[in-house]
Amino acid sequence: MNLRSLDLNLLLIFDSVYAERSISKAAQKLHLSQPTVSNALARLRERLQDPLFERSAQGMAPTARAKALAKPIRQALDALERGLRGDDAFEFTRSDREFVIAVEDYGETVILPRFVDWLAKVAPGIRIRIRPESGSQLTGELREGTVDLALDYFALREPGYVSTSVLTETLLSLSRQDHPVIGERLSLDTYLAMRHVVLAPRTTSLPMIDLALSKRGLQRQIAVTVPHFLSMPVMVQNSDMICTLPRRMAHLYADHFRLKSHSVPLRIPKFPVYLIWHDALEADAGHQWFRNHLIEFCQRL
Repeated sequence: MNLRSLDLNLLLIFDSVYAERSISKAAQKLHLSQPTVSNALARLRERLQDPLFERSAQGMAPTARAKALAKPIRQALDALERGLRGDDAFEFTRSDREFVIAVEDYGETVILPRFVDWLAKVAPGIRIRIRPESGSQLTGELREGTVDLALDYFALREPGYVSTSVLTETLLSLSRQDHPVIGERLSLDTYLAMRHVVLAPRTTSLPMIDLALSKRGLQRQIAVTVPHFLSMPVMVQNSDMICTLPRRMAHLYADHFRLKSHSVPLRIPKFPVYLIWHDALEADAGHQWFRNHLIEFCQRL
């Protein structure tokens, strides 16, 4: 293939479809219409003489050719993005800088393990210190530079701080595999009849699931309140209780603890996860390199 005759935008579309396993989600991510993405994928299929993706129960499954192309295309796009951003101003391959990130369970479980693995390959000298998100102290720590970045469900709206949404989440419920009451589908009546393990609220406002229930004059039976998400699947694993938590985290726990996942039987809006920093570090080349790659990594999850 003559690379000069190839529309490089097709590679961006391939990369997004590969990451999302969905044409509609790729279109949303790229801010394009679904027909535009479908037409572009058809052009790339014709050029490469391969279907690249085939529809399956799990979404758009990549062919062997697509799997072989995915890594070099992602590496090429990464290199191009670094060049356009001017990453050369920060010698990340030689840096031993430490970045302090304040997170709660979600970031520590879903985002940072895989990001740390990627970072070890491209910038092995860079160190990360993960520490708990400390509520009211966080604004001062970001301002003073003792914390570089924070991952949180709540944006920091005060002047001098930058909050950018890096991904959106929804909720899933978990039960043990052989639950005596819950079948293939979790109904609202069953959901309300179950005893629940819940996370201790950080604010005085109702958690999203309880707010949705209260609007219908309903409430769930809270049996246990825990301080950390990790306690929830541990308690559910050997009991008839259920828990409800963010989707990506629920999938990880379902695999690890051999639990069954269920759609929440309520209309729940999606909610964002924010990356937050102080604008004093906006022009810092190292901080810019680190946060930009973290943002891109989150957007591919």
